[in-house]
Amino acid sequence: MHLRRISIVPEKVVVIGSGPAAWAACIYTSRANLEPLCFEGAVTEENRLQGTLPLGQLALTTEVENYPGFPAGNLESYLNDSIEESKRKYMAPHTGHGVSGPELMELMRQQAKNFGTKVVTDDVVDIDFSSHPYKVTPSNGEPVEALAVIIATGARANYLGLDSENRFKNMGVSACAVCDGAMPRFRNHPLVVVGGGDSAMEEASYLTKFASKVYIVHRRDEFRASKIMADRALANEKIEVKWNSVIDEVLGNDEQGVTGVRIRSTVDESQTEELEATGYFAAIGHTPNVNFLKGQIDLNDKGFIQWQVPFRTNTNVDGVFAAGDVADDNYKQAITAAGSGCMAALDAERWLVANGYE
Repeated sequence: MHLRRISIVPEKVVVIGSGPAAWAACIYTSRANLEPLCFEGAVTEENRLQGTLPLGQLALTTEVENYPGFPAGNLESYLNDSIEESKRKYMAPHTGHGVSGPELMELMRQQAKNFGTKVVTDDVVDIDFSSHPYKVTPSNGEPVEALAVIIATGARANYLGLDSENRFKNMGVSACAVCDGAMPRFRNHPLVVVGGGDSAMEEASYLTKFASKVYIVHRRDEFRASKIMADRALANEKIEVKWNSVIDEVLGNDEQGVTGVRIRSTVDESQTEELEATGYFAAIGHTPNVNFLKGQIDLNDKGFIQWQVPFRTNTNVDGVFAAGDVADDNYKQAITAAGSGCMAALDAERWLVANGYE
């Protein structure tokens, strides 16, 4: 590869993203004196509408019950002391439940900054991996060079696109049963899952641990899911399938949040039915945020970045690593994302040393 100079001195590590994987990568590379530069994404209406604002998917959730280290308790004083005032004043009041998604992400971001991470609130719109150092171009048009790159741009949950879905997000509308299913509003109440693949079967089966009943709403008369997963769901006495049906509207109000859904038949569009429910779970997949890579990084058959070495975060491009949900088509949890962010940071550090960039 030939050397090309864009900035005076290349960045040792550029991290792209701002979820648990990105901030873990920043913390680890900062503590290794690699002075990472993090593009956390831009605050734009386009990013808001597609769920890709800075701080990742966790910032779109409320209480976080399954991230270790945050039992129920009042963090108000700690949050006020730990997070810079310019950010803290725009956060919702602390509930005392433990930690919320936005609070956890702000704490991660601040921790990365405390160790020296340089944060740029902008989207990366183009990367050139054809020569080294690599050229990373943000939307402001001023490219920087990078010796190593960690891609941690996540994956956005797919929704049907209904206005009522958007209205009741965090008020009963969710795309992660494992994240939210145990919350009090869902316990001992009927819930709705939309989808027909393995993910929908897994979500519905998991939710039966808490719900009084789970409806699966599917637009066809048979599931796309594997037979074993479909049979398991169909055999569960708490699950009822609404075949040949689509969600017409999520019902609810500002006080209670989701109170039910209205479904419409795909066989007879004049036929509708209202189902009482306190929760609505979209299980129709995730879309990894990889468009800016423009085909330079190998993806798997589901569109997620493919790790090239077992149990390592290497991509097909030397010196480029991937972490978090953008490379995870299975778990999609905050703790696994943070863990892979640590892995990517260590892989990047070792790669830089092995190639003489100390």
